[in-house]
Amino acid sequence: MDRLAHLHNSIFNAIERNLDGLVPLLARFVFAATLLMYFWASGLTKLGDGIMGIFVPSTGAYAQIFPKQMEAVVYDVSQLGIFHWAVVVAGTWAEFILPLLIVIGLFTRLAALGMIGFVVVQSLTDLYGHGGIAHAETLGAWFDRVPDSVILDQRAFWMLILVTLVIKGAGALSLDRILSRQILGTPAAA
Repeated sequence: MDRLAHLHNSIFNAIERNLDGLVPLLARFVFAATLLMYFWASGLTKLGDGIMGIFVPSTGAYAQIFPKQMEAVVYDVSQLGIFHWAVVVAGTWAEFILPLLIVIGLFTRLAALGMIGFVVVQSLTDLYGHGGIAHAETLGAWFDRVPDSVILDQRAFWMLILVTLVIKGAGALSLDRILSRQILGTPAAA
C-alpha cells in the first residue's frame, strides 16, 4: 500500500510541478472563451454616440447601473450628479479594460481582483436594482438539481476562474511572465 501511495504522489507531484503554469493559462482561456465578449458587448451598450461616447455614456448605461435612480428621475440623465457619471464611466471602462488585461495576462492578479469587485456589484445591482431578488430562479439556490441560475450558479463559476487568477497569477504565456523576467531577471509566478 505504501508503494501505491508513493507512486501516486510521485506521479501527481511531477504533474503539479511541471504543469504549474497551465491552470492559470486555462483559467484565462476559459475566461476569454466564455466571458470576454459578454463583458465587451455589455460595455458597448453603455457607450454614447461618437468618439466622445467613452466620456458621455448612453442613457441605457445609467439605467443599467442605477435603475432605481433613473426611474425616479424619469430617465433624465441631466438630473443625476457627477458621482453617477463617474461610476457609469468607470464601470464602462472596466468592462473593456479588465477583461482585456486578463486575456493578455497583464496585471492579471489586479485585473482579476477588479473583476471580482465588478461581478459582486453587478450581481447586487441585478438582485436589488433590477428586482432579481423577487425572482427565485434568477438568484437560484446552491445544492439543488438546477445548475443554471444567473446569480448563484453562473457567477460562482466566474468567481472560481477569477479567484484562481488572483491566487495563481497569469501563468504561462502571459505578459506578466515576460515582464517579470525582463524587469526582475527572475522567473516569477506572475
